[in-house]
Amino acid sequence: MDIKSMSLDELKTEIVKLGEKPYRAKQLYEWMHVKLARDYDEMTSLPKKLREKLAEHYEYTALREVTVQTSRLDGTKKFLFGLSDGNLVESVWMQYHHGNSVCISSQVGCRMGCRFCASTLDGLERNLAPSEMLDQIYAISRSTGERVSNVVVMGTGEPLDNYDNLLRFLRMVTDENGLNISQRNITVSTCGIVENMRRLADEKLQITLALSLHGSTQEKRRELMPVANRYDIGDVIDACRYYFDQTGRRVTFEYSLVGGVNDTDEDAGNLCRLVGSLNCHVNLIPVNPIRERDYVESERRDILNFQKKLEKGHINATIRREMGRDIDGACGQLRRRHAEAIPQ
Repeated sequence: MDIKSMSLDELKTEIVKLGEKPYRAKQLYEWMHVKLARDYDEMTSLPKKLREKLAEHYEYTALREVTVQTSRLDGTKKFLFGLSDGNLVESVWMQYHHGNSVCISSQVGCRMGCRFCASTLDGLERNLAPSEMLDQIYAISRSTGERVSNVVVMGTGEPLDNYDNLLRFLRMVTDENGLNISQRNITVSTCGIVENMRRLADEKLQITLALSLHGSTQEKRRELMPVANRYDIGDVIDACRYYFDQTGRRVTFEYSLVGGVNDTDEDAGNLCRLVGSLNCHVNLIPVNPIRERDYVESERRDILNFQKKLEKGHINATIRREMGRDIDGACGQLRRRHAEAIPQ
């Protein structure tokens, strides 16, 4: 059993089953989620006999740091972590004036197939457990010695394709007995799995939902994102509107600008008509080229022109600050390059 994925109440039940006093559960929870212990041996306030029982009955998730790259440009760190089954996941640590942000993965690989993303080139291996999502944050906190104040679930994988584990992770990372990160400081990205967007809205959490839009029409979106073959763009936008209605939280639209593909005046006009009636923010992202695809980043003047068109349409639009460009910063790049370097 995966002890680091258990809630405090579940942990109390397990501790009592082991014949221990319930208060030991709070101690154990604090060692895992506040003191960020790497194993049972570090939990020195717990009796040795209890630690031995825990080791016998419960798996303890602790990610192994395989490699870390540090950007010379902005100090961004890209981590590659090893899981207990030999799989690898990526995470990114970024410093901003408002605090330290961590971008974590929710799956090993991805099955969404977005054309410009390295994460999806080898398909989906498996979902990550809540403990494996949490421990990306914990391992980075230990490595940097810095507190994490913002979490973005926007690394490798489609978070809403791993819905139940994601929801448990969200509840645990915001738990006052753990890291106690504010829900308002958490962003979850999705390429538009409509039914799970609506389920998440019904939870009425105060997290930010970020939709990977990348196309302003159904046809353009289908060209870049195979998921659009399953979900019509109108239904996706309706789910975003529902999310705002249920939570009062403004939706963010992620829009990767690909040179000559989705960065024209016509695209900007279509985007204004598509999302202009929503309380939203559009995050324009110069696409990070990957060698397996022939997509290129839009020219700077085209990016600025696109932003101006949106602002004229009374849409709040910003250009994402590029970070980690010199260290395989885009999702999936480091994991893929590391895998290719290992002899088969």
